[in-house]
Amino acid sequence: MKYLKTGICLLALLVLVALPLFSSPQAEEKKEIVIGAARSLSGPLAIVEKAAFAPIFKMWVDEVNAEGGIFIKQYNRKLPIRTLIYDDKSDVGTMARLIEKLIVEDKVDFVFPPTSTAQLFAAAPICNKYGYILMGAEGGATKIKEIITGLPYFFSTLNFSDHYQVPVLVDLMGKLGVKSAAIVFIADLHGVEYSGVAVPALALAGIDVIMTKSIPPGIKDMSPILKEAKAANVDAFLCFAYPDENILATKQSMELGFNPKIFLTGPGANFGFFPTIFGPATNGIMSWGAWNAKSSPGHKVLAEKLTKLYGPPAIDWWGHNLYYGGLQFWKQAVEKAGTLDQAKIRQIMATEKFETILGPTWFDSNHLLAVECHSGELGQWQNGIFEVIGPENKATAKPLYPKPAWPR
Repeated sequence: MKYLKTGICLLALLVLVALPLFSSPQAEEKKEIVIGAARSLSGPLAIVEKAAFAPIFKMWVDEVNAEGGIFIKQYNRKLPIRTLIYDDKSDVGTMARLIEKLIVEDKVDFVFPPTSTAQLFAAAPICNKYGYILMGAEGGATKIKEIITGLPYFFSTLNFSDHYQVPVLVDLMGKLGVKSAAIVFIADLHGVEYSGVAVPALALAGIDVIMTKSIPPGIKDMSPILKEAKAANVDAFLCFAYPDENILATKQSMELGFNPKIFLTGPGANFGFFPTIFGPATNGIMSWGAWNAKSSPGHKVLAEKLTKLYGPPAIDWWGHNLYYGGLQFWKQAVEKAGTLDQAKIRQIMATEKFETILGPTWFDSNHLLAVECHSGELGQWQNGIFEVIGPENKATAKPLYPKPAWPR
């Protein structure tokens, strides 16, 4: 009897020791969702980082955490979000190393996008290699489309060159009677993509591309190029560069009296800080986008929210609504999956529709935010409002053409 009691005690002890092996400690211990990113907090792209995705991401995280987090059925609780952001110093190589560090060493739950087209192109294969979803923000995917079938974990939220911006611009230019254009593009993937799409599209539409000039990032003087465009008397000037270069092009065009009928910069004039720099001279300048408070009741709410939180100069009239809609979509996909498993969430993102600020929202077969979800492709400053001027079915105003003269 003595030995029987001892055996029972030992058996009970073994069961207690073994219980953790058969229970789910992760479900009990998971306290948060960690989202990592390598972002351009410094360097030439810092102005894009600060004005584009960062304000929306911060606002969205604060909103989600104020509600207790994201409900994950696997853990039967809401998990708050913690962010881990590294500075890639606007360097693609540094960004790539930091993305891998986030996944391999830090073991973050999710990776959010880097800044710019070139960085997105470099990050997508890395995330795909490790089976991590990468939903883009700033950055196009014209080049990524060539390899998209091998990147099932990549999703793009922003509209870009051939999806569907340049086609809308070229169509509008044809209807307005534009005969000639000068193109300036920054010597990185963004500029290469846009000029590569625009030049043949304009030629096909019968619009003469008088000049095409490449500029280095951080150029300090564009006056020789602008003088050449002015001497050619082009109808349209299209600058496919980043804000610093586009601010310079606008400033020096005013100084030189170069005032073509269409003046487009992007990204640049799509940001709310552009009118704070150029005041009334902003009137008539075009850029990519586009959305405003008139686009829908939901967009009105978002514009009011961003204005209250950051002020009008901080609003990106190209991407803020798309980034916010993308984050709303992602959160619903995670909640529907009921798990943090990347493969299961990816499958839902690739096949489901969710209601967001954009209305019914989904990704097409290339994992690009469907064209139907775009609020606009082309915008223009008119009396202090960044109006949607293309396509016609999304327009909030008719195009102002020709662009008014620069104020004296």
